[in-house]
Amino acid sequence: MSIPANLKYTKDHEWVSIEGDVATVGITHFAQKELGDIVYVEVETLDQTLDKDEVFGTVEAVKTVSDLFLPLTGEIIAFNDDLESAPETVNSDPYGAGWMIKIKIADASEIDTLLSDQAYKDLIGA
Repeated sequence: MSIPANLKYTKDHEWVSIEGDVATVGITHFAQKELGDIVYVEVETLDQTLDKDEVFGTVEAVKTVSDLFLPLTGEIIAFNDDLESAPETVNSDPYGAGWMIKIKIADASEIDTLLSDQAYKDLIGA
């Protein structure tokens, strides 16, 4: 199972890539595998500022709908519009083209609360 070492993770199975004060967020390979075939990604929080752990959207698979939790406090500044026409990209490339949102980070100290790749592997038993 792919768990890139250069990313941070949450207990809710989101991954985070940080560049300066912007974080890119998606769901992990483990999460997309557990959900199954993803048919819809909904994010209605674009341009809103949310707190860490608030729901920023949902991902819908064939048999379930799951909330998406914000890994860091900040303003949602971008949504991956490609997911509207090709939500299955989250299954095929969760760490690349399947990214979901970009956040302008409000509190950089929260980055320290995210899991390392090893801590995430321990969480999922990988």
